[in-house]
Amino acid sequence: MPHLGSSVHLRALAAAALRPRTAATPPRTTPADRVVIVSAGIGAGHDGAARELERRLVADGIAVDRYDLLDLLPAGLGRTVRDGYHRMLVRAPWIYQRIYNSTERAGGGGPLARALLHTAENRVLRALPADAAAVVSTYPGASRVLGGLRLAGRLRVPVFTYLTDFSVHPLWVADGVDVHLAAHAVPAAQAQGLGACDVRVGGPVADPRFRPADPAERRAARARFGLPEGTPLALLVAGSWGVGPVRQVALELRDCGAAVPVVVCGRNEVLVEQLRADGIEHVHGWVDDMPGLMQACDVLVQNAGGLTSLEAFAAGLPVASYRCIPGHGLTNAAALAEAGVAAWICDPAELKDVLCDLIDGPRGLLQREAGLALFAGAGEGPADEIARACRVGVPRPGPAARESALVRGPRRGEGIAGAARTGVPHPGPLACESAPVRGPRPVEEVPGIARTGVPHAGPAAREPEPCPVEEVAGTARTGSPHAGTLASESAPVRGPRPAEEIAGAARTGVPHAGPLAPKPAAVPRPRPAARRLVATAAVACVVWACAVGAAVVTSDGGTGVMYAIGHSLDLDDLPHADGRHQEGHHS
Repeated sequence: MPHLGSSVHLRALAAAALRPRTAATPPRTTPADRVVIVSAGIGAGHDGAARELERRLVADGIAVDRYDLLDLLPAGLGRTVRDGYHRMLVRAPWIYQRIYNSTERAGGGGPLARALLHTAENRVLRALPADAAAVVSTYPGASRVLGGLRLAGRLRVPVFTYLTDFSVHPLWVADGVDVHLAAHAVPAAQAQGLGACDVRVGGPVADPRFRPADPAERRAARARFGLPEGTPLALLVAGSWGVGPVRQVALELRDCGAAVPVVVCGRNEVLVEQLRADGIEHVHGWVDDMPGLMQACDVLVQNAGGLTSLEAFAAGLPVASYRCIPGHGLTNAAALAEAGVAAWICDPAELKDVLCDLIDGPRGLLQREAGLALFAGAGEGPADEIARACRVGVPRPGPAARESALVRGPRRGEGIAGAARTGVPHPGPLACESAPVRGPRPVEEVPGIARTGVPHAGPAAREPEPCPVEEVAGTARTGSPHAGTLASESAPVRGPRPAEEIAGAARTGVPHAGPLAPKPAAVPRPRPAARRLVATAAVACVVWACAVGAAVVTSDGGTGVMYAIGHSLDLDDLPHADGRHQEGHHS
């Protein structure tokens, strides 16, 4: 079986070299604008996307500040959240799967998540510099915080959310965010179905060091890592934490004979020792030269669908999803397969055949071409959209218009079910009428500004007009006709006309107060500082209780401890009035 320098690799390299590339835009010489990027140090994918966006914006002459949302949570809760999430993935992944499913069905986080994120709003607002022209989020929690500040009118610059995953959880779509940036039409359609108003497809972001290699570069990369030359290699990755059934997959790769496994364990040093004890020859911990290691291998096997998959696409490496971790690992595998850029191996019996086809077959060639085609040319990527917002701004509708657009399309699960029946994901009613998925249109926007002096509004500034049926229904419920979006923003609020006042008084017996009538006295509300203190204390107690519970359940003696607790709380074992115990029944 030919591998290194085979015709498949040469054709993929030629396709990448012949793909037309637009000349890079030179950096601006005008004074730099400032963009703030808010990420989170949970894994490495969110920070990796933020780092690459920062590099591209700085190259365009824009100053960038980066913040970690977990560092802005009060009372050290960020570290508790990070450690609890890590512990769930490693010791109790079934808990994470249940949390993921429940928040997906609920359309986002529950009261606990909202209270936790609410405690960070003031800290995030204080961290933002006064001269910031835009704020970018690469983490769902940061999007929720920034969207809330935007809706409340406390943040007056546009907010962007860069969707780092191919599957979009409802937490990603936050009300108040101006623009959602997607890597492909599949996540863009999912975001629209969840209610995102302005979704733009700009392709993924990856370090420019990730690129296809010619045969000489592949041989040099294999020599640097001590890898055999004439053998197909399967690069097995499991994120920066090395989570999932990595040992099982490594042994299956070795035993199936399709490729020699090359395993990257991230910062999981325990996993490194376990794999070496299992007889896996090529095992690495944290690798700084991931571009070189990808150039040395023939196929990538992953279980989460995060940033590493996007980097493999840029390197011209075919990707296979296998034995994925719960939650986002499974949904990302489904979305990548739907987009046609990765294979999802659900049956272990198909592992060898699929890997052979990806390494040196037509399926691998097609996936290499599809992966390389994801990356936009110069001037069309996510960073270019953000840079344009710094120059011309992103107009957004007023609060009344935003509230009228809160009718949601189907959830992502319903969209996938519809896609399975029809082959076309359903984008939802709002997406079809008010916000079509589109890539950036610099040619249309910039000349329009030159002709009219008014920046292009984009889909975020447009709202659907009210349906006549909705107007009639609203009138029947409230007694007042629906004014429409534009009327609520431009026309002053008026009381009813005199004839309407007389008719209303005849019907209800209560005369109309008129615009000058005194307003009822406002009920005093607790001070914000007290509310924040109570919310922080409640969140801290709940997080502590969850951490202790997870520790008990996942410890070696967890079963005995839980039995002892349940036995001590047995209500059927309470003594009777005569001091005797009822026998023969225990729950």
